[in-house]
Amino acid sequence: MADSMLLLHTGITIAGIVVIITWLRVPPIIALLAGSLYFGLVTGLGLDDTTKVVAEGFGELMTEIGLLITFGVLLGSMLTATSTMQRVTEAITRRVPPQGVPYVFSATLSSLFTSIYSDVLLVLTAPLARRLAPKLGPQGLALMGGALTAGIEVGLVFVVPGVAAVAVAGLLHVPLGTMFVLGLVVALPTALLTMLVFSWLSRGALRWNAELDELAAAETADDDRVRASAVPAAGSGESGEATGEPERTPPPLALCVAPVVLTLLLISAGALAEAFGWTPAVVGFVGDPVIAMFLGATAAYAVARRHLPGTEVGAAVSSALTTAGPILVLTGVSGSLAAVIGESGLEDVLAGYFSVGFLPPLLLVWLVAAILHIALGSISVAAITAAGLLAPLAGGLGVEPVLIALAAGSGALFVPHVSSNFFWMFQSLLGFTTRGTLKTHSVAMTLSSVLSLPLILLLDVVV
Repeated sequence: MADSMLLLHTGITIAGIVVIITWLRVPPIIALLAGSLYFGLVTGLGLDDTTKVVAEGFGELMTEIGLLITFGVLLGSMLTATSTMQRVTEAITRRVPPQGVPYVFSATLSSLFTSIYSDVLLVLTAPLARRLAPKLGPQGLALMGGALTAGIEVGLVFVVPGVAAVAVAGLLHVPLGTMFVLGLVVALPTALLTMLVFSWLSRGALRWNAELDELAAAETADDDRVRASAVPAAGSGESGEATGEPERTPPPLALCVAPVVLTLLLISAGALAEAFGWTPAVVGFVGDPVIAMFLGATAAYAVARRHLPGTEVGAAVSSALTTAGPILVLTGVSGSLAAVIGESGLEDVLAGYFSVGFLPPLLLVWLVAAILHIALGSISVAAITAAGLLAPLAGGLGVEPVLIALAAGSGALFVPHVSSNFFWMFQSLLGFTTRGTLKTHSVAMTLSSVLSLPLILLLDVVV
C-alpha cells in the first residue's frame, strides 16, 4: 500500500474512533475494536489475519499487565477499607503549617496512594480538603481543589501502580520499575510546581471570588450528608448496617502503610538489580512486578481481614474486581489496535517523517494524547488510546519507550472540561460552581500537563 493511503487510513481510524465515542456515545471498547478491524481490513491484512492479530494483541497485553492491574486495584481497595490515606494525610497535616498543606496533599497523593482509583481517592480526600480549606484564607478551597487535582491525576498517569501508568507502560513494554522511578522523577516536581504556579494564579489572574465560585455553605453541607450516606462500605469502612460481627479497633497506621512500602521497595529493588546486572534468583522473583504487587495486595488484605469485619473486606474485594474489569478490557482492546497498526508498516512510514524533523516525537505523543483527552473526556482512555496508537511506532520515533509513556500521560492531563465525569464529581464533592471548577480543576490539571512536558523533554536529553 502506498504511504499516502496508509497515512489516510490511519487518520480515518483515529478520527473515526473519536467520533464514534464522542458523537455517537458508543463505549470506547466497541469503538477501539471497530477501529482495529477497519484498519486491519483496509491495510491488507485480510479477514483471517485481522481477527488473528486482534486476538493476539489483546491476549499478549493481558499476559503482560492483566495481573498487575488487578492486584494494583485490589491493593488500593484494601487501603480504602482501612482508611489508610485519610489517616496518613491527617497525620502529616497536623505537623505542617497551613501554607504547606496543599503541597503536602499534592506530593502525597501523587506518589504514595496511586493504587487507589482516582474517583475513589477523590471521594476520600474531598471532605478532608473542605475541612482544612478555611485555615488557608479566602482562596483556601481553591488551593485545596488544585492540590487534589495535581496529586490525584498526576499520580494516575505517571506513577506505578497508578492504573493509567501501568496500562501505558504495558502497551509500550516499559519495565514497571523504570516507569516507577522515572514517573516519580516527573510526578513529584510536576505536582509541586503546579501548586506553586496555581497558588500564584489564585491570588491574581484567576480572580477567585467565593460568592461566584463556591456554592453556599448550607447547600454543600446538605450535599455532603447525602453523599456520605451513599459511599459504599469498601470506601468508608462503615456500612451503616448491622453485620453481626463485633467492631474491631483500627489497625496501626504503620501496619496499614507497610503493604504499599513493601510493593514499591520490591519493584524498585528488582529494577535496580536488573540495571546493575545483579539478578540473584530470589531478588528477580520477589522484584518481579507481578509478584511484588501480589505480595503487597496480599499483605494489605491480611491487615484488613485481621482488623475489619469480614463483610467489609469482602465488599472491598468485590469493589476492586468490579473496578478492574472495564480497565482490563479497555487496555486489552487498545493492545489489539496497537497490534494491527504494528502489522501495517506505519512505523517505517512515520520514521521517515521524523528523520527530516517533521515533528519532535515526544511533542507528537503529547499532542495526540491531549487531543484525545479533549475529545473523550477521560484521562485513562486518552493515555491508553494514545499509547495504543503509538506503541507500534516506538522503535521508529527514536526515543526511549518510557519517555513515550510519560509524554502520553502528560498530554492526557490537558484541558479537562464538562465532558469528564471526574469534572462533575470534583464540583459536587468540593462545593464549587461550574465556574469555580473550571478555575480549579481545569486550570490546575492543564498546568500539570504543560509543566510536566519540559521535564520529560529534559529526561530525553539525559536518559
